[in-house]
Amino acid sequence: MNAEFRLERNAFGRLVLTAADGSVHEGVVAVRAFPLSAPDTAIALVGGDGHELAWIPRLDALDPARRALVEAELGQREFVPVIRRLREVSTFATPSQWTVTTDRGDTRFILKSEDDIRRLGAHALLVADSHGVHYLIPDLLALDRHSRRLLDRFL
Repeated sequence: MNAEFRLERNAFGRLVLTAADGSVHEGVVAVRAFPLSAPDTAIALVGGDGHELAWIPRLDALDPARRALVEAELGQREFVPVIRRLREVSTFATPSQWTVTTDRGDTRFILKSEDDIRRLGAHALLVADSHGVHYLIPDLLALDRHSRRLLDRFL
């Protein structure tokens, strides 16, 4: 559905979408089709039943009020810290504990397996910890030498 729609928050802070036909849908969730490769394009507004209610081809096509609501919803839903530096790893066999610096501060996590490191294009990686939290390394070449050396042991 690519019709005009109204979007607002209810008293409980949940998104409410009113479609062009007047139907009202509470508990709407914003979902990116391509969260890492094209984060500002192809966004679906999905109802509680999992069905698409509205399609947003580009975020910048929305008026400022609706865009702010969609971006806030996406921000609450998505949590992907960016790894800036690998400080240390407990062992080069898995599972291993990693101590890293991210864009949100320092943290430690357990890498269960080398399979939890996925390549995203030529120089980007997505690392999943033992709790399912995903960390992004957007550019391997931008990491310092120490971080690249530690990471090379797992790739």
